[in-house]
Amino acid sequence: MATPTTPIPPPQAPLEIDAPAPRAGTARLMVLALANFWILFFLLALIVYFSITTPNHAFLSTTNFKNLALDTSEVILLGIGETFVIVTAGIDLSVGGILVFSGVAGGLVMLHFSGTSAQVDNLQYPHASTAIPLGIAVALAAGTGWGLLNGLLVTLLRLPPFIVTLGSLGMAFGGADLLTGGTNLSSVPTGFQNSLGNGTILGIYVPVIVALIAIVIAHVLLTQTRFGRYTAAIGSNEEGSRRSGVPVDLHLIKVYALTGFLCGLAGLIDLARFGTENISSHNTDNLNAIAAVVIGGTSLFGGVGTIIGTLVGAFIPTVLQNGFVINGIDPFWQEVLVGATIIIAVYIDQWRRRRTSK
Repeated sequence: MATPTTPIPPPQAPLEIDAPAPRAGTARLMVLALANFWILFFLLALIVYFSITTPNHAFLSTTNFKNLALDTSEVILLGIGETFVIVTAGIDLSVGGILVFSGVAGGLVMLHFSGTSAQVDNLQYPHASTAIPLGIAVALAAGTGWGLLNGLLVTLLRLPPFIVTLGSLGMAFGGADLLTGGTNLSSVPTGFQNSLGNGTILGIYVPVIVALIAIVIAHVLLTQTRFGRYTAAIGSNEEGSRRSGVPVDLHLIKVYALTGFLCGLAGLIDLARFGTENISSHNTDNLNAIAAVVIGGTSLFGGVGTIIGTLVGAFIPTVLQNGFVINGIDPFWQEVLVGATIIIAVYIDQWRRRRTSK
């Protein structure tokens, strides 16, 4: 009878003591933090610099901060609309022109229905209670109409958004000149100025409140709703979204219409603040809006966007302009620095994308 043999166990690898996973170095963590929050650091650095260098600390005055908030409120509204467009991998160069056209259209309606020409020339507005709501409705409708036109041209004619909005920019500015004859509007009703432009609620200017409400709604819309998911999906992969059942064309039309509506709202605020619409003072609105979005962290290549980042980025051009004016520096330097900052922001975005792909 054969004796059973004991099976020989397979050889085992020698035991190894697990080494602790290497931790990221302090320098690398600092680089990552700067890449993610550099715009906030940059804004704080600008505030500190102008606080130190402006005569008599004028930059730190309460009045100046109120002016900063008022100026930034318009950039925020334009930047919110631009954020949604850029997240879809598009761009809207027409926001400044739409703002001007909307303000001019609404202002002309207010002046026409407020009273006779003689009364308006004497700053008398007997029918302002009727004229102001009509003017507001016309301004918002005009802005939305330009946005719809942009969306239809982009989707139906399959034209690049850059070309479409560049063309509508010139059309909107030209249309505003045609409506006014190339001159600024007469002063709109004082009740409109006092309620929307210079009015306050709990000590906060109404335009600032409007901008903050828009920020909250837009943030929820982009991050918590189907509208936001569709927006990001189209920017990430338009053809894939189309095959997945996303109504791409209809959604793009909605996005551009929303942007136009916000431009109309910004035009109303601008009209209420200054009592007139100065066409030549809005030539850099497009640059400021795009800068706020790209600097704030929204990818110029689509698919990724942040409304909160746009809020922070919107302060960059206004703080630069404000500080330069107080310091007596040529404000044209603002355009130079904003343009350079856009280049830096795009480079950082590409750097992040390369690291993510690796």
